[in-house]
Amino acid sequence: MTEGNITTLNYEGKQIILIGTAHVSKKSAEEVKEVIEREQPDTVCVELDEPRYQSIMAGNQWKDMDIFKVIKEKKASLLLMNLAISSFQKRMAKEMDIKPGQEMIQGIESAKEIGAQLVLADRNIQITFARIWGNIGLFGKAKLLMQIIYSIFSNEKVSEEDLEKLKSQDMLDAMLEEFTESFPKLKTPLIDERDQYLAEKIKRAPGNKVVAVLGAAHVPGIRKEIFKKHDLKELTKLPPKSKAPKIIGWMIPILILAVIAYTFISNPTAGMQQTISWILWNGSFSAIGTAIAFGHPLAILTAFFAAPITSLNPLLAAGWFAGLVQALLRRPSVRDFERLSEDVYSVKGFWNNKVTRILLIVVLANLGSSLGTLIGGADVVRLFLENL
Repeated sequence: MTEGNITTLNYEGKQIILIGTAHVSKKSAEEVKEVIEREQPDTVCVELDEPRYQSIMAGNQWKDMDIFKVIKEKKASLLLMNLAISSFQKRMAKEMDIKPGQEMIQGIESAKEIGAQLVLADRNIQITFARIWGNIGLFGKAKLLMQIIYSIFSNEKVSEEDLEKLKSQDMLDAMLEEFTESFPKLKTPLIDERDQYLAEKIKRAPGNKVVAVLGAAHVPGIRKEIFKKHDLKELTKLPPKSKAPKIIGWMIPILILAVIAYTFISNPTAGMQQTISWILWNGSFSAIGTAIAFGHPLAILTAFFAAPITSLNPLLAAGWFAGLVQALLRRPSVRDFERLSEDVYSVKGFWNNKVTRILLIVVLANLGSSLGTLIGGADVVRLFLENL
């Protein structure tokens, strides 16, 4: 039975009440409080995992982040995407004078007030990001990152009335249809799998009456999935790494080196032209990416000299070296980490904060190097064919 944003289901003698919310809506938070107080459930489930719950309860934890560790563990792109999504949500929340995730906070507080058990029902966000990131390829990653950043820095205003409209199923279906047209592979890990995970956790929650506080986009899926069995272990597995990118990643540099070596043997002058072309294209585009992120001059030089070499070794990336140099020369202060949650509201903040500037340098230097590899590689092949 569905009334407005409230859906009531019965599963094996258990009453399950789903509250579909907009994550930055005042009305959603008020509705959560009202429903929990009225229904007095045994358990309240919230669409949070343990890390996000700890983040909400502890407040600003960015000051504990080790930027060098982030770069070395190759997590700069994932962290930047995480910050970007957080920025979009916080910016809308700020416009409406409400904390982001207020409806989840309200669910936690209301559960404590009535003595209900609290269940964190969502899958770990890092597992979700890993399953997304591992399935969209290099160009998909670049496209997704650019689209997210564009949407964040858009000046378009979103009214609370518009957000409330998003709760209607027709609008959600339209949104998901548009979403999957741009990134069809993302719907499975971001929506479908989490629907299954949430449904399984909700129906396993203790007690005869359960209230679940969820983003409205998950309610239609959970209504279907809650009557099916799902393997939580399978849904939390990290995707196996494909061998194809590694094979291709090694084949391209081997081919480039072989072409240059053959040309050097047959025509040393042309071979030197190929080498210079490879260095200039790779180094220049990576340096430009670092400069766009307002990197230190030495970080820009590092990107220029590292890119032609790292492009020939899939285990290395120019952005890592440029980012590490930037971090050493412009080490973020405690204040930078403390201001991170505020600075990500705007383009200026992203570029001015030393933490996000380092992340931008890593990402943009790597994107520049990838572009330089394509153009430089094509030029190497062109010179090779001209000198056959």
